[in-house]
Amino acid sequence: MISYGFRKEIDLPFDKAVEVVTDELKKKGFGILTKIDVKEKFKEKLGIDFKNYVILGACSPSHAHKAILEEEDIGLLLPCNVIVYEKDDKTALAVIKPTIAMGMVQNEALKETATEVEDKLKEAFDSVR
Repeated sequence: MISYGFRKEIDLPFDKAVEVVTDELKKKGFGILTKIDVKEKFKEKLGIDFKNYVILGACSPSHAHKAILEEEDIGLLLPCNVIVYEKDDKTALAVIKPTIAMGMVQNEALKETATEVEDKLKEAFDSVR
């Protein structure tokens, strides 16, 4: 288990997992601002064949607004990354822990916001099976 995120392996095929994760995040108020297809980029930029691996930049607009008001430079740590990738015969899902990512910022108000976001991300994470 990683200390800076939540991680699990699921039995969903990769493409279906990306779809389900996106839907579950949406139910909790997150949109996907960025979708980086690592396999595609490694092939394009490096000529390397790689497994399916996607980085989703998830954002809750209301929480992002609140965080930026609390700490103007917090955009350096936004959005929250969610990854989906092939792992042997399963699909792995991992979600960043905002409390860890933003823990380096010495701002009590921001800690509360990070906890709120983490709780919502964990709910979405837990609902993917």
